[in-house]
Amino acid sequence: MSAGKSVRLDRLLANLGYGSRREIQILARTGRIRLDGAPLRDVEQRVAADDAFAARLTVDGEELDPLPGVAVMLNKPLGVTCSHKEAGPLVYRLLPDRWRRRDPALSTVGRLDKDTSGLLLLTDDGALLHKIISPRRQIAKTYRATLDRPLRGDEAEVFASGALMLEGEDKPLLPARMKTLGDAEAALTIVEGRYHQVRRMFAAVGNHVVTLHRVSVGGLELPDDLEPGEFAVLGAEEVARIFADS
Repeated sequence: MSAGKSVRLDRLLANLGYGSRREIQILARTGRIRLDGAPLRDVEQRVAADDAFAARLTVDGEELDPLPGVAVMLNKPLGVTCSHKEAGPLVYRLLPDRWRRRDPALSTVGRLDKDTSGLLLLTDDGALLHKIISPRRQIAKTYRATLDRPLRGDEAEVFASGALMLEGEDKPLLPARMKTLGDAEAALTIVEGRYHQVRRMFAAVGNHVVTLHRVSVGGLELPDDLEPGEFAVLGAEEVARIFADS
């Protein structure tokens, strides 16, 4: 994505996590920053912080990291937590080390709990993040669930009714769509994000979720070739797909 503004090159690189301004000056003096293949020594100059300029710049022979305003799709593995501080494996450690020093920082768009895998979005664009999670948008999220017991047959009707109440709550769920995939497997599409919602919905109809995997957010689907723990930077068309079905 394009940031669309002019900025000092050393500040841009520092915000992308390449180091302090002093460290970036050392990179430049040693010829490790190149523009169109030629060493770029003056990192105090102002540059256009856009994709066209970024495509011309390399650091240590590698293409420049995505500019601020980035959106990332991650195939979250099981056992990984959507947090910066909790103990154990964290989603941010699945990204390049340098990305964890970016300013603005990358944040998850909502959360998937530790025992849920699949499509997780991250972005440093606060406006985009809030647009996706806004209840007014009702962005659909589809999960594939395997269950402890066979489906009884009326779950789709119950979930679509708009009358299902979760334990401990006083407001019914919005209608949700369920597609049966097998005797004990289903795809469930919801437009809310209540705490452990899918698991609690199946518990409300007398079942227990064994595995849960998110396969899509809006019109954006998790590609089959994106392995657990891998990520992909999204282009503008892919970001637009998130809102296609809202």
